[in-house]
Amino acid sequence: MQQATRSASANSPETGDLNLPPTSAQLLRALLRCVAEVGAVQTMDVLAEGDANETKATSVYHTPTPLADLMAALLARPDKAYPNRVFDPACGTGALLLAAAEHGADELYGQDVLPLAAAQAAARLAVQVEVSEAQIRVGDSLRADAFPTLTADAVLCAPPYGQRGWGHEDLAYDPRWIFGLPARGEPELAWLQHCLAHLPPGGRAVLLMPPASAERPAGRRIRAEMLRSGALRAVVALPAGIAPPLHIGLHLWLLERPRSEAPLPSSVLLVDTAAPDAVGAAGEPTNQRNIPAWSTISRRVLDTWHDFTQQPDNFPPISGTARAVSVIDLLDEAVDLTPARHVRAAPAPVEPNELAEMAHELRSQLRRAVTGLLNLSSEASWQPAGAAPLSWRTASVADLVRGEALTLLRASVAIRSVSPSGPGSTTLRTLTARDVMSRRPASGDADEQPMDERILLQEGDIILPEMLPERAGTARVADAADAGHLLGRHLHLLRPDPSRLDSWFLAGFLSAESNLNAASSGSTVVRVDPRRLRIPLLPLATQRQYGEAFRQLNTLRATADLTNLLADETTRTLTAGLTGGALLPPETAPPAPSSTS
Repeated sequence: MQQATRSASANSPETGDLNLPPTSAQLLRALLRCVAEVGAVQTMDVLAEGDANETKATSVYHTPTPLADLMAALLARPDKAYPNRVFDPACGTGALLLAAAEHGADELYGQDVLPLAAAQAAARLAVQVEVSEAQIRVGDSLRADAFPTLTADAVLCAPPYGQRGWGHEDLAYDPRWIFGLPARGEPELAWLQHCLAHLPPGGRAVLLMPPASAERPAGRRIRAEMLRSGALRAVVALPAGIAPPLHIGLHLWLLERPRSEAPLPSSVLLVDTAAPDAVGAAGEPTNQRNIPAWSTISRRVLDTWHDFTQQPDNFPPISGTARAVSVIDLLDEAVDLTPARHVRAAPAPVEPNELAEMAHELRSQLRRAVTGLLNLSSEASWQPAGAAPLSWRTASVADLVRGEALTLLRASVAIRSVSPSGPGSTTLRTLTARDVMSRRPASGDADEQPMDERILLQEGDIILPEMLPERAGTARVADAADAGHLLGRHLHLLRPDPSRLDSWFLAGFLSAESNLNAASSGSTVVRVDPRRLRIPLLPLATQRQYGEAFRQLNTLRATADLTNLLADETTRTLTAGLTGGALLPPETAPPAPSSTS
């Protein structure tokens, strides 16, 4: 055993010689049993959880597997083999190098300042991929480059963000700063030039950058030099929440080391996947933060980048999403590379006939929705109950649970992350609190599961959010489309005995404002205690009458939501047509051409 551990540790940086005492035998047997039962990869993931505190105090974040795969895919060229030698100077636990290996790289080189992260990267590469060379080193890549003579075919990097002590004073005259010495507050631009220094002419790099790097005044001069040299080929804005830190929308910068003999590019591709209509059509799945699925984002980014590389000088703009912006236009006083500033402000031209047909279809849908709304709002006659409101004997949800008329369930707060097997690899999704409040299909990522047990939805279940933005709320009755999906966090599930309780009857009274007021606490954010909610004790036949009424009201609300959505879309389309010159006001003839004398 000692000999085997010494052999393994020799390939892991900074681990030293492992001298295991005899008392470790039981621990090692448990570890080997875990490897045999669930696999080496899952075992390493569990062991790594206990060491996560090492990076919590730093600005180093784990790169999600789908994002790493997208970055690696952007290195591919249709006319060439995939880069063989890939370098990551801030490799962390090796996510980007693993992705490069999956795409075909055979020589992997990485460095990280954290010994534990570097050791994990080495272990993951040894277990998960088969390559001819995999070297991981420990150290500060900017101050102590472990591969000073390495010329890689391509570079992938998610540099640490906002580290002002990156070596500004010590490295003032470093030859890597081909675009200029970065300011103390621009460490990401130092990492960018470090990556380019390890590339041959024509070699590509993909970096995950904070959005501030695209517009901070301190980096204006370096951004301008990058544009003038032709090194920057594209900037892609990702939605906030797609990768940590979740509160900002990160950027992908696609770089190419300039060739001295090649003509300079005249434009840069700017892509804004964070725009409301940039990726994902209506009905396409999103996760619990209302972000389009990774499969949608990756497909759009890769397709757009491929089209741009095929015709960089004649790239047709994609309205609200992508545009090839002239280098001259970018070289203004700000040298702002933020995609939204250029993409959303410059809509692509549209054919008048095409826009008129689209507007006609939207107006037709709006008319049908309005007609349906009018029919729903006028088909029923709501009679008074009498001179005074009815009163009933009621029972709390807690009483109904004790009487086994109702089952109350709730997903665990603890969440574990599971590496997805691929974009769109499963149709199983999670119903989130946002889904319930927005009355939309289950949209959460099924790769984030409750740790203890999965709670699968059944038709007729009632789902109630744990927290409401205001005291008025709505309970949701699971239908056939919801059945089989997972219950998400911050949701209560009430499963009635259908022989004793009607689901729609139950949902209607659970949603009553007076009921929620009596069972809630808080002012700005209201937290509901479902056990305190009260339900009238009525015969099942009477429950079904009330349930049918609540179901009709739910249909009315859903139709109203659709009508409002279509009205907004119709107004937006017609306004764009009028202001863009593609449509004329109603009852207006085309203007006569002006004559010149």
